[in-house]
Amino acid sequence: MRRAGHAVAAGACAAGAARVAYSATSRRPPGGPKTWSRTNHRGEPVTLLEGPAVAAGALAAVLAQAGLAPASGSPGSPGSARWRRAAAMVLGGAGAAAFGAYDDLAGSGDRRGFRGHLGALRQGEVTTGAVKLGGIGVTGVVSAALAGGSPVDVILNAGLVAGGANLLNLFDLRPGRAIKVAAASGVLLGAAGQDSVAAPLGAALALLPEDLGERAMLGDAGANALGAMLGASAAGLSRPARIALLAGIAGLTAASEKVSFTKVIARTPVLNWLDMLGRRPAPQTEPSGTEPPSPQPPVTIPAQRPESGG
Repeated sequence: MRRAGHAVAAGACAAGAARVAYSATSRRPPGGPKTWSRTNHRGEPVTLLEGPAVAAGALAAVLAQAGLAPASGSPGSPGSARWRRAAAMVLGGAGAAAFGAYDDLAGSGDRRGFRGHLGALRQGEVTTGAVKLGGIGVTGVVSAALAGGSPVDVILNAGLVAGGANLLNLFDLRPGRAIKVAAASGVLLGAAGQDSVAAPLGAALALLPEDLGERAMLGDAGANALGAMLGASAAGLSRPARIALLAGIAGLTAASEKVSFTKVIARTPVLNWLDMLGRRPAPQTEPSGTEPPSPQPPVTIPAQRPESGG
């Protein structure tokens, strides 16, 4: 019961901190509003400030939650282990947020996905996305080393941190989608006893209304940070469970190079219903092969929400 209470407190702390951070940065955006403004899938402006606010709220709450643990009397005590896990989550989340923000602000978006960035490297071009992928990979390894365990455990945990960061970013293509995926993942991890998910989920859910309302989006900074922290929280699972989870992450990431998640979701009734839950109605287009009524102008398909993955 005490652990559950600590998790609830951490979630509330994360939500409050994220809201405060978002309000403060919205009033005075670093570098000015244009620095953080992007165009969404409707062709409307949204701000990327949601991402840093979610990351800041989640990181603050992880430290607060660890502080509620009993004082560590020895390196192997429960309190010491909790602080190591907290340090791993903070490093993984902060690194993913920092490299994600770098790609958000400095990236051109011309190259996407592993294939795009690796193709650019073969041609001698180092993209911001490649720097981000490499940076998140390195912070994932250091984060896993902080969490401790055997070399096999460190490799698995590093893969979960880096893989989780990249995969959740691939879902940040429509309002609220990445946060919904994070919430579903967090519920499953929480049910498996990983109460450290409370902090990232509390921060994300606090700003879900801004995301669904198409006023803001996570961007790479927010999506990468959330995914990395969820991956780090999975370090407490059994080794077989982590192997299965990492295999699933790798499979979905590989599939994303060939398959559009947005099209799959749109073709699957249950997934489409969940995806549209709380959102504004999707833009309507004329059915294929029909002409719009003569008094009305031709239907214009709006620009897609920027691809955040990779």
